[in-house]
Amino acid sequence: MHFLDGSLVPENQDKLVITVAPYAPAFEPGDASDIPVTMDEHVQIAVDCYNAGATVLHVHVRELDGKGSKRLSKFNELLGRLRKAVPDMILQVGGSISFAPETEGESAKWLSDDARHMLAELDPKPDQVTVAVNTSQMNVTELMTEEDVAGISLSRKEVWDAYEEMTVPAGPQWLREHLRRLQAAKIQPHFQLISKPSLLTLERVIRAGHYRGPVNISWNAIGGGFDTPDPYSMTDFLRHVPDGACVTLEAIMRQCLPINTIAIAMGLHVRCGNEDNLWGPTGDPITSVQMVEQLVRISRELGRGVATAKDARAIYRIGTQYESVDQTLAELRYPQHRRPTRPALAERKAAA
Repeated sequence: MHFLDGSLVPENQDKLVITVAPYAPAFEPGDASDIPVTMDEHVQIAVDCYNAGATVLHVHVRELDGKGSKRLSKFNELLGRLRKAVPDMILQVGGSISFAPETEGESAKWLSDDARHMLAELDPKPDQVTVAVNTSQMNVTELMTEEDVAGISLSRKEVWDAYEEMTVPAGPQWLREHLRRLQAAKIQPHFQLISKPSLLTLERVIRAGHYRGPVNISWNAIGGGFDTPDPYSMTDFLRHVPDGACVTLEAIMRQCLPINTIAIAMGLHVRCGNEDNLWGPTGDPITSVQMVEQLVRISRELGRGVATAKDARAIYRIGTQYESVDQTLAELRYPQHRRPTRPALAERKAAA
């Protein structure tokens, strides 16, 4: 992405899109005061976050016993209720479905390729499904401190061990098929990218014609196989993002607020909520709604407007698909396909 003269001035920036992730799949009820269990609680926290200023809702769902649900029927039930309670909000389903361990001592793991493909058949349809690119380690504990996990479920060794060993399966064949199904269902992927190599893989996927649509990206700076939350890693990643893409910055625990503040100042977008963080800047508990309110205040202090749901849909280009690879490259402002650098060789290939 290019940051030209005036790029840091608020009138030259899009309004801020706030994604909230208030369903905390890596944590247990009781780890925070606002982790929902009942369906009514799931809906109410969405309403409260929307009223506070969030316009994108990252969706997971729990069973009544508090465990993360792996049943798509539960997602259908929640999506149906959310469409009525927050009809304008962008509903973004987490592509893992649930990675929480089923029992004590079991590993934390993403569901099978086939199960995740079924997200394209959710009814009612979400606006987005998050999509990982490239198989990788997802050790969410790596950047956590003793203070981060004191008194919560991750302080138990068996839970810590389960999340320390978690991986994300997102190989090339799965990715191509997943994108095919989501596009056929007219569900927009929101790409969860772990570092520059995953961004370059996505570009190659686009150039090969496997995805034709807007590119909305979350840069995941959570460590443990994903990128690291430091300015050098961030700016190196951003240098390779095409100007036509939309970028959200995402971090973990108390790294979230500094990274989100940088995003607001740079004209990028933010994600918050108890899926990512449980603590305020000085280590006191903070709720998802309070995190949204905090980011709204910071954005207004910097003179940057906060997106309405209508604004967010326009910024993300929800519902847009492109007709060709060339149109996709042009809309994203990627360079068009490279011309042959060895004309004689190209002519021989054409003749053959």
